[in-house]
Amino acid sequence: MGGGSRPGTPGGPKAEISVVTISKASELTIGTKAFFEKDGEIRQAEVLSIRDMAKRQNIQRSAEDKPIEADEGDLEYEFYVHYVEFNKRLDEWVPHTRARLDKPVTFPKKRNKATHGGTQQTARDKRRKTNAGNAVATASTPQTPDSARHDDSAYTSMQGTFSKEKEIEKLRTSGSMTQSTSEIARMKNLNVIEMGQFQVEPWYFSPYPVEYAYTPILYVCEFCLCYYENNTQYARHRGKCTLQHPPGNEIYRKDDISFFEIDGRRQKVYCRNLCLLSKCFLDHKTLYYDVDPFLFYILTKRDERGCHIIGYFSKEKESAENYNLACILTLPQYQRMGFGRVLIQFSYELSKAEGKLGSPEKPLSDLGLLSYRTYWSEVVVEQLIGFDGEISIDELSHLTSFTTQDIMHALFNLDAVRYYHGQHCIVLSDRVVEAYERFRKKKHRRIDSTCLKWTPKVFTQAELRYL
Repeated sequence: MGGGSRPGTPGGPKAEISVVTISKASELTIGTKAFFEKDGEIRQAEVLSIRDMAKRQNIQRSAEDKPIEADEGDLEYEFYVHYVEFNKRLDEWVPHTRARLDKPVTFPKKRNKATHGGTQQTARDKRRKTNAGNAVATASTPQTPDSARHDDSAYTSMQGTFSKEKEIEKLRTSGSMTQSTSEIARMKNLNVIEMGQFQVEPWYFSPYPVEYAYTPILYVCEFCLCYYENNTQYARHRGKCTLQHPPGNEIYRKDDISFFEIDGRRQKVYCRNLCLLSKCFLDHKTLYYDVDPFLFYILTKRDERGCHIIGYFSKEKESAENYNLACILTLPQYQRMGFGRVLIQFSYELSKAEGKLGSPEKPLSDLGLLSYRTYWSEVVVEQLIGFDGEISIDELSHLTSFTTQDIMHALFNLDAVRYYHGQHCIVLSDRVVEAYERFRKKKHRRIDSTCLKWTPKVFTQAELRYL
């Protein structure tokens, strides 16, 4: 057993991390952790990719490549970096001038390719490769059609035989975001998206066709969501595009707000374009190609030019767990305006119209959990303050269409559950009541159920056969 010890284990040679100082940016390699200037601060970041600023082409594709020699010319570098202990959405391309070479640099572990133990090690390597293949096959199967969540640790076994070219093609054709998220999906492939009068910076990778990926600006029509790589093509399209609202049925209208319902099976191109766009801002969204099993509800704001998309949520046509929402997004240009709350409230209004309890598909993303937790707490406190007498969790569930689990989550988040005289009771503290009074004084957009013109859809077996 001693001769067959694996590298990295106590019985074998240990890989070491080297911490050194360097004099030139060309010495940085992929996987290196160095310090860069960001918003007037110096932050440590991991280098995920390197490219030539002039050609905008990758000049070093893996951590095993040799550093670029000095005699290859004076190249100006850009580094794609992930700031340590910061959210992934802050990843960006930075010029080499922002690298602080006076700070120590941490180089990645060097892979030990030496074999130990002869045939025993070879057999063990074969078994590991077989197990890795099985793990990939299992991991690439999404948990749910639209927004299955993933665990990056489940894909680490792919590192040895990874091909970025094949992976990009697989992401574009199969629509799955789950394969090797530690590699391709770690890097944003778009710089700026222009929609109407807004220009927004994407947060995450999205599998747009490769010929569109590295353009300075990706132009997206805000009505049909078709995308173009330059302004000339976009202007030509706008002269021909006749859409002034999403291609679906308007089921809600009040003031300048409208909701449109779209069947993913009937409007595949629009829904796929919507999922491509939303993937730029949702790290855990997994599918964009298979939109047939979903209904999409588009929130828009009307003016004299048409209905401009604000956000959307999708919903399975037939959910075994009675989820009333699969994926939700408010576009960045409309965030922090209360529209996320409008989308959540509308999803529960549909559940009330169906006579069912509803809950979002879990686990939720970081921003999704924050939004839902706030909404659940506000509605539960509103019901409790306005109710005179005793009320049970089941009665609260019937009034709000929340599941009992979501109500309990909100109550524990408010620290409102107490044990008194042998039973549990709900006690709202002065802090919670004061926070609710401040919330009530503010102006909030609310869904008016009388303006909802919608009948729950009933799908036949023939319409659900793709499931």
